[in-house]
Amino acid sequence: MGVVGGGFGSCLPWHKHPDAVVAGVSDLRSDRREHLMKTFRCETAYESLEKLILAPDIDAVAVYTPAPDHARHVRMVLNAGKHAISAVPLGMTVEECEQVLDTVKRTGLTYMMSETSFYRQETITARQWYNEGKFGEIVHVEAEYYHDHTGPHMAYWQTPEGRTWRYGLPPMHYPSHSTAFLTGVTGERITEVSCMGWGDDTQALKDNTYKNPFWNCTALCRTNRGHFAKMSVFWHVQVGFAERATWYGTKMNYYMPDPRGAGAFVTSASTPPRPQPLIEHWKTDMLPEPLRHDCGHGGSWTSIVHEFVDSLVKRRRPAIDIYEALAETVPGIIAHQSAMKGGELMKVPQYEPKA
Repeated sequence: MGVVGGGFGSCLPWHKHPDAVVAGVSDLRSDRREHLMKTFRCETAYESLEKLILAPDIDAVAVYTPAPDHARHVRMVLNAGKHAISAVPLGMTVEECEQVLDTVKRTGLTYMMSETSFYRQETITARQWYNEGKFGEIVHVEAEYYHDHTGPHMAYWQTPEGRTWRYGLPPMHYPSHSTAFLTGVTGERITEVSCMGWGDDTQALKDNTYKNPFWNCTALCRTNRGHFAKMSVFWHVQVGFAERATWYGTKMNYYMPDPRGAGAFVTSASTPPRPQPLIEHWKTDMLPEPLRHDCGHGGSWTSIVHEFVDSLVKRRRPAIDIYEALAETVPGIIAHQSAMKGGELMKVPQYEPKA
């Protein structure tokens, strides 16, 4: 493995997987290179991604660079003959996302997107219950990603060194923390979207490179199975941080904990609401023993590591492959376009492998 990006890239425990060795790390900053070397107990560091992908002892690269660079960097990795996993999102435009798809098809190599909502413990539970038929038919999903970027959290947008890539980022260009709660449970695809956004006269919404006027966006989505879902991404909301969903089924509903202080619970027409204790899937044989520990983003990091490494070892498609990544990312890009047009209902491009 090669790991690029010493911020979030240092969080996922690649070195603990029994089938992986971190053979090289890279970051443009020397302090972050040193941090990566210490974290992964790796003796080899490269000053750039361009140099790391030339290393013959690296088979796959984890790309945790700024979001606007993901698509370009993933293509560089694939074109160098390496498998790739990246942070979210897959890309910032539909064209970028399709370029990654074309590169995956041409090279025959593996790409995976490390979407944490897909592997939150509650999402794993919902996916299992759905496959067991406990929900009946899931007819509606409400998903929320709240990540306040104001006041004490403004450092996400601007630091003493200058503006970060998050400065003015359109909320729906970072959609997968919400969309994965739908696509990652039922396998549905969003086919149409109508989105509304809200912004104010903050300077960051006037002079950002994205020409984005919105702090917060909510999208209503129609799926290929005729269901609908509500997806929200908010940058200006006084709840700090939350990633959550509610799944509504014909037999049962499942509510994740929410910022109002309510814990997880399930309901049905025949029984009163009852609390739902967290099922800690990371303690089970879903993971190899060295990865059976709690971790960030709802216990998702170790599952992401195992899914990618195991898919390469067993030469199978990872769960969040290029097609799932497209299904989680592209609807958000179209949703932003809809919001810029006052909520116009817009079609979402579809991408599925040939049978």
